[in-house]
Amino acid sequence: MVLGMSILNGESLTSSGASFSAKNPATGEKLEPIFHSASVNDANRAASLAEDAFAVYRRLPGSARAKFLRHIASGIEGIATPLVDRAHLESALPEKRLQGELARTANQLRMFAQLVEEGSWAMARIDPAEPERTPLPRADIRSVLRPLGPVAVFGASNFPLAFSVAGGDTASALAAGNPVIVKAHPAHPGTSELVGQVINRSVKECGLPAGTFALLFDAGTEVGVALVTHPKVKAVGFTGSLAGGKALMQHAASRLEPIPCFMEMSSTNPFFVLPEALKARASSIAGGLFTSFTLGLGQMCTKPGLIFLPVNGDADLFVKELAGHVNAAGIAPMLTEGIHNHYISGVKERQRHAGVEMLAQAGSATEADALPALLQTSGSDVLQDAELRKELFGPCTLIARYKDRDELFALANALEGQLTATVHGTDEDFAEFGDLLQVLEGKAGRLIVNGYPTGVEVCHAMIHGGPYPSTSDSRFTSVGSQAIFRFARPVCFQDFPQALLPDELKDENPLGVWRMINGALTRDAVVPKA
Repeated sequence: MVLGMSILNGESLTSSGASFSAKNPATGEKLEPIFHSASVNDANRAASLAEDAFAVYRRLPGSARAKFLRHIASGIEGIATPLVDRAHLESALPEKRLQGELARTANQLRMFAQLVEEGSWAMARIDPAEPERTPLPRADIRSVLRPLGPVAVFGASNFPLAFSVAGGDTASALAAGNPVIVKAHPAHPGTSELVGQVINRSVKECGLPAGTFALLFDAGTEVGVALVTHPKVKAVGFTGSLAGGKALMQHAASRLEPIPCFMEMSSTNPFFVLPEALKARASSIAGGLFTSFTLGLGQMCTKPGLIFLPVNGDADLFVKELAGHVNAAGIAPMLTEGIHNHYISGVKERQRHAGVEMLAQAGSATEADALPALLQTSGSDVLQDAELRKELFGPCTLIARYKDRDELFALANALEGQLTATVHGTDEDFAEFGDLLQVLEGKAGRLIVNGYPTGVEVCHAMIHGGPYPSTSDSRFTSVGSQAIFRFARPVCFQDFPQALLPDELKDENPLGVWRMINGALTRDAVVPKA
């Protein structure tokens, strides 16, 4: 049951803060119940309870944390029907899409459960003592990853399940041994509360401290700022706008003790189609590109928003086919009124640029519709105006026509940091333009050849990150098992007695994990020198 309440200390929280309601984007109808924002005092209490819980939770073996994560996954699956129904009402996303997102949420929880149960993720390294070494003996030196402390997670607007209350940030932070405080997104509070109730129930049934998890509502920014600036919060996970991410980063940096902020923010996801690929398969690429940039009404962080094509006849035919897809496209409501208004104003702003031409637009151009749109300009205009290289969230993409190889490489080098970069080409293309991939490797976290950037597989090798402004730290990912490294730090233990060492570092390797001993990976025990 959706109560309209935050969750704190294992209980639903009655708050007298500002009230707000979820809204159905398709109808404009306000949804019951009324929600109340938590207070700064509630945020402070959540942080204190999380610190208390950390003293216990951080010491749990991987098997216990794995049990907890699997319990959450099963709980979410157990309320699949009401959860998808509520998420559909609050987001207008298709039920089939939400069912897939629910499965992804449960699967990534189980992926992290398997990861921490096996244990090698902690990167144990052992350099045994060498007392007889000359000219100087070596101490016994061992290191392993350890959790940071309470983590504040901000729910995302465009993924009410997979990037929100039990999404990848929460799953990876809990897996690493950190309590989590979630600041729910106000666009889908009922969905957030239902998932929060599942996690809270799992905390209780797994016998964990109540402060291991908290869920706080706030229609504004007060609670979020309070969490990021609280001295007991040690890291932040965020998916959202560049402006929002930068504001939180500044708050985190201004603390007496600055903390890491792992922000996924802005990406145009450049898409290059090389000449021979245009000749060979223009029609199929156009169809795939249309599907990709309109998927979820363009409200995907990996939407291809900037398309690079040569100035030639093959590209003209490609553009004509892509425009036909756009003109025939359906329309649908966007996630929130704010996102809708920003998209409409963004399209109009680009149309005001002297060099930008509207090639196609779906439906009838009324203020109420979020219309898929196809724009075109020259490569030189994109080089001269940085605004044309920035993200526009929604079902619009901009084609930039480059005149020659030199301009193509100038455009690639002018790009900001990206989550993805895609290149379609043939063997002949890559023989001529292979160095384009080297340029893009410095620009993006994930490179795609002859594919499409939307659809982020949750797996061990996936990277969903990239240089700023796509994320705040390009060394990390928010999707895939490597996401756990955001919320852990290396700790070194020198000359420790065996009884005081973490299990990962004990000579006999009681957990059976892979470890690096004297620079070589092995599961063998450390054999003390006679």
